[in-house]
Amino acid sequence: MSHIPTSDDPKIQAHLEKAAKHDRRVEHVFRRILRIMEQVIAGITVIALLGALGIEVFHMFTNEAYFADVNYMLHNLLAIVVGLEFVRMLMDTTPANILEVLTVAITRHVILSHDDPWSNIACIACIAGLFAIRRFLIRRSELQEEMVEND
Repeated sequence: MSHIPTSDDPKIQAHLEKAAKHDRRVEHVFRRILRIMEQVIAGITVIALLGALGIEVFHMFTNEAYFADVNYMLHNLLAIVVGLEFVRMLMDTTPANILEVLTVAITRHVILSHDDPWSNIACIACIAGLFAIRRFLIRRSELQEEMVEND
């Protein structure tokens, strides 16, 4: 257990306040650096997703059998959608956005995988759990702020 020294001595108080102020400054710098790194990663991801979308559109018009394999088409397009949701989560990290990314990713897995029924039931239970978390554990004020921002 950490012990925070206290004293009535003004010199010690001044030193403690100075150290606390320095710690806050360092923490602020680290948070800012991390935020910039998140934005850079989001930008790189958007560029990659735009490239992937461009390739998909190109294949739609040049490959005659593109729409014949619906599973392949859905796999590629839903991967782009999950990527876009990931970028949105990086840019605006809220509990609701994180749950939405997880919901989209799990839904994509259910749609594309042809695993055994128990795997599908587990995925559906996960989605139900995410909806329950959103309903009961996220404050309504956070959800309302997000709804206002999306309009």
